[in-house]
Amino acid sequence: MFVTGLVLAAGASVRLGEAKQLLPYRGRTLLDATLELARSCGFDQLLVTLGGAADRVRDRVDLTGVQIVENPDFSTGCGSSISTAVKLVDPRAGGLVLLLGDQPGVRTADVRRVASADTALAVCRYADGLGHPFRFGCEVFPELHGLHGDKAVWKLLHSGRHPVTEVPADGPVPIDVDTRADYERLLAGEAP
Repeated sequence: MFVTGLVLAAGASVRLGEAKQLLPYRGRTLLDATLELARSCGFDQLLVTLGGAADRVRDRVDLTGVQIVENPDFSTGCGSSISTAVKLVDPRAGGLVLLLGDQPGVRTADVRRVASADTALAVCRYADGLGHPFRFGCEVFPELHGLHGDKAVWKLLHSGRHPVTEVPADGPVPIDVDTRADYERLLAGEAP
């Protein structure tokens, strides 16, 4: 099945106070690390959304092999990035896997297991709860066009309108960097 990967990296990093996409992480940027993970997953198409700090991201991040999706409404939440990006998903795609640009600790094997789920929605079930990546089957794509706000995918997941597969994943939900404390924990290698 043709699968599209979507890395969300358009946020303005308001809580952090600087462009988190460009934070140093293991000799490169945080977004570089996440894109490397995404490339290792074998997606047939790979999209990344940019908005806040887009020009600086283009200058400093390796975007080779990635289709850039500009989201002019990035300040309204990640729902706008998804609704903008879904318009560019290849028509052959049977699924869309959503990754967060500030969550480099997700494991490739977990992404692949989520991507291969055969329900309309799939999500990782970590030891301490549900977390990214998410998978959306093509039957859900029409609903993705209308998403808005930061918790839109969670609302869709919990809506009861579609069957959901919870894919077991080892360990805690990987750290996603929203604050300076999150970033410091990521650098220290701590669990959330």
